[in-house]
Parts: sequence; C-alpha cells; structure tokens
Amino acid sequence: MSHPAELRRPAPTRPILGEVSISGLDTWEKDLPAPKTNVIVGDARRTGLAANSVDVIVTSPPYWQKRDYGHPDQIGQEATPDGFVSSIMDCLTEWRRVLRPTGSIFLNVGDTYFKRSLVGIPGRIEAAAVDSGWSIRNRIIWAKTGGMPEPARNRLAVRHEYIIHLTYKPNYYYDLAGYREYLGVAANPGDVWMIEPERDMSAHLAPFPREIVRRAVTLACPPQVCAACGRARTRVEERTDQLDESRPQARRAMELAHLHKLTPAHIRAIQATGVSDVGKATKFQNGTGRNSAEVQRLAAEAKAALGGYFREFTFAKRETVGWTDCGHGEPSRGVLLDPFVGTGTATRVATEMGRDAIGVDLKPMLNGHPRLG
Repeated sequence: MSHPAELRRPAPTRPILGEVSISGLDTWEKDLPAPKTNVIVGDARRTGLAANSVDVIVTSPPYWQKRDYGHPDQIGQEATPDGFVSSIMDCLTEWRRVLRPTGSIFLNVGDTYFKRSLVGIPGRIEAAAVDSGWSIRNRIIWAKTGGMPEPARNRLAVRHEYIIHLTYKPNYYYDLAGYREYLGVAANPGDVWMIEPERDMSAHLAPFPREIVRRAVTLACPPQVCAACGRARTRVEERTDQLDESRPQARRAMELAHLHKLTPAHIRAIQATGVSDVGKATKFQNGTGRNSAEVQRLAAEAKAALGGYFREFTFAKRETVGWTDCGHGEPSRGVLLDPFVGTGTATRVATEMGRDAIGVDLKPMLNGHPRLG
C-alpha cells in the first residue's frame, strides 16, 4: 500500500542546531587519510595512550582460570575470582582515562565453573564496576548458534556469554538508528545477539566474532570526530509520516488518515503531543509555544479521525537529514581500542568500517600491523 500523497512532505532544508551546522559525512571524508592501525606491546592496565583519545573499547579479556598464556603479567590466572575482578577493575581505571567522555566499553566476559559451580564472574565485575562509578547500560547476551561439544553429563552445555556495555558519562555517543539500519529492522532490536562463534586452529582457539565488533562499532564508535574539540559527529534525524506497512495497525492508520483527508500538519501535531492529552501540548516544531493553540486543535481533529490508531503516527519512521558539524574543519576518524588485541579481529573490523584502531597486548599474535612500545 502506498502512502497518501497528501501525507508526503517535501525534502527537509538544511537545518541549523544552535551554532552547530549539519552536513553529510562526505564533507569530512574527502579530507581524511585512510584508516590506520597501531599495535602496542604492553599491558591493558597501563596502555601509555593519551587521555581522552579513544571512542570505544571492544575487547575480550582472558577468562578466569581458562587459558594460561605463559606471561608473568597476564590476566586470568589469579588465584581467586576476587583477584581476577580486581585485575579487571585496574583495567577499567586505565580505560576510563583513555576514553573520551562520550565513550563506551563493550566487554565480552564468560563465566567459569569451579568446584562444580559457576563462579559468577560477569556479575562480580558488574557489581564492582557500578561501585566504582560506571553505568551498566546493557548486559547483552551473546547467544551462540553453535559451539564446541562439552563432556558434562549432569548440566546443560553453555551456549551464551555476556557482553557488558559500560559508560561513565550520561551523554555517551550511541547510534541506535544506524544500528537498526545495519540490522534492517524498524524497532529496537533488543539485547540478545544470536551470533555463530568463530574458530581458529592457530594459537588463539576462539577469536572474537567479527559480528560482535561490527555491532559495537555501529552502535558506539562515531565515524568522524573533530580533532580540535573532540566532538563526535552525531546523526540528526527528522520524524516522517511514514509507517511500517508490514503492521496491520499501521496500514489501518494510513487508510483512516487518507479517508479523513488529514494533512501533514495534522500528523506533525499528533507527533508533537504524543500519547498524552491534547491539552498538555505546549510546543510545535520551533519550540516557542506560539502555535500551541493551533497544534492542539489539529491534534484533536486528527485523534478524533483516527481513534486509537493515532498512536501509530507517534512511532513513525525517522529519516537522517545529516550529521552534526562543529565547524572547526579539523576532521579525524573515530578510534577503537582493543586492549587484549590477540589476533587483531577487532582492529581489522574497525578499519574495514572506516575507523582508526589501536591494539594493546602483552603478546600480540597478529601480523601485518605496525608495533609500538
């Protein structure tokens, strides 16, 4: 079913948000060098990186008491779970220093059986992180669609791990619209990621799945950042009158809007008032409140025509009109850090996605990247 012609809007003009303009990513891309990767031989607890220099950390530390990498400074072979959590907290202290205030961490953590019981490593890390001032924004479940056979006969095989999303400031960069677009869905996709594990018969038996990195970068690593002020370019959207035609309720809402000859102004009025009472509306588009009486009238007409279906237009699709531009003219790329870089999966995916990447490891196992430190 096509959208009624009278509900279509002209293409948006180039808006201005305060002193920040809006432009396409291509306006900066032409001045950027190719994405680069640096690998540092070093400790995740003491990276030596500059403060406020990283946009996202995507990493998978060694799991407690699972694999001995044979290095005296390794993490994962502590005598107790508390000792392991203390090591991870030392990492988080360093990572907070190198993260920009808008930064995020996606920490892949698995649990360990010890004396026939799960130890609860992910929960212990989360509790310690919250006590140290971090926010746990999501506990993402990586549900494995396959996995290595397990010999256990009196419990189920483990087929999931955790990806803990941490931030330390409330206004962190997050591109949910870009993530929905990447997955090809209209609604918030949720916190369960169905991803096939990746296997490697080299020294690193279970490399980080590339798909986890792609999702984390899409969500939380800006494609471009101003080198002068450190401000990330963020997506700017406008709400449209377009609905998800796969839903019967949306199709019925559009039919009623067409039947009652509702105009784009009616639809914008519904979106301005939302699901609250019409009389509560105090703004319309420009935020001044001058049109509040008119928007209330239009919203009342539209809601009378649509009945309960008016709610469909409060969830209308949004369209990207551009990206914020601070105007300094000093472009750089978003930066991913993997402080347990291993074979370099995260850094490779980041550069493929147009970001710069930094890897840190006591014993990097990857080839083809410059090493520092």
